Amino acid sequence: MNSQNVTDYPNNNTYFLVWNFKQDIDLSKIKAVFQRICALIANLNNSALDRFPNSKASCVMGIGYEAWLQLELPTPLPKEFKKFEEIKGNKHTAVSTRGDLHFHIRADEKSFAYDMASTISDFMKDIADCIVEVQGFRYWDSRSILGFVDGTENPHGKDRDYFAIIGETDSQYAGGSYLFVQKYLHNMNAWKSLSVEDQEKVIGRSKEQDIEMEDDVKPKNSHIALANVGDDFKVVRDNMPFGNVSTNEMGTYFICYASTFSTVEKMLTNMFIGNPPGNYDRILDFSTAQTGTLFFVPSADMLDSFSS
Repeated sequence: MNSQNVTDYPNNNTYFLVWNFKQDIDLSKIKAVFQRICALIANLNNSALDRFPNSKASCVMGIGYEAWLQLELPTPLPKEFKKFEEIKGNKHTAVSTRGDLHFHIRADEKSFAYDMASTISDFMKDIADCIVEVQGFRYWDSRSILGFVDGTENPHGKDRDYFAIIGETDSQYAGGSYLFVQKYLHNMNAWKSLSVEDQEKVIGRSKEQDIEMEDDVKPKNSHIALANVGDDFKVVRDNMPFGNVSTNEMGTYFICYASTFSTVEKMLTNMFIGNPPGNYDRILDFSTAQTGTLFFVPSADMLDSFSS
């Protein structure tokens, strides 16, 4: 099965769009537009390859749990596809929010990303409302707004396919991926009040050189200690920073593709509840999850079948 472009690396410019179907629209109209959207995604990707082969432009579409049921898409569902339930710790909560369709648009040229987003919006606006629009950008050498390199533990090479794309363990959905997203806002004033040494203890890495601390030095509640759940349990992260300097609304759009959602749940449980419970991820004292949604990314072949 041909997959959507889930294993590409983050580009210089990214649009993340989440749309929810309107409640007062006939299902037949929603289904008709959904079919056109599925065809549009293939058209946009093929056009990008033909017209600008070096643009690194693409669009990946994910479908939310409620939308999958509403659209009467294939059953049984992917084995680990469900509505994401909030994960509530003693202090912080990984909230659950609805999302029907998710569009992940990448391009080195911002104008290309904008055109893709604009075209999709023209199709969607009559049947759905855009509830999240985040314009991400590459910050220096792939750093988050917090100043640390983001995604160092990402798999590379063939491992990206292994950890991001479903294989024969769920043959009906081979070539698909689980997509999980969270929009985080950072308390930059509190973060900047920390010394670089204290920031490094929160993350578990050196800020300038991006070197992981030794286990006997790295705090047990550091981000690295809790978010990484083992070499056999990885995901492909495509996080991007975003920000509005006038309002000081700075954040990270956390996005990952995975062959098993249970890996993501394990990571989130470690972060928000703690391992052991109560030993939560210290980064959450400076980063608040505003959204949390699980989508399923069908293979390119399955997406094509949805268009007819």
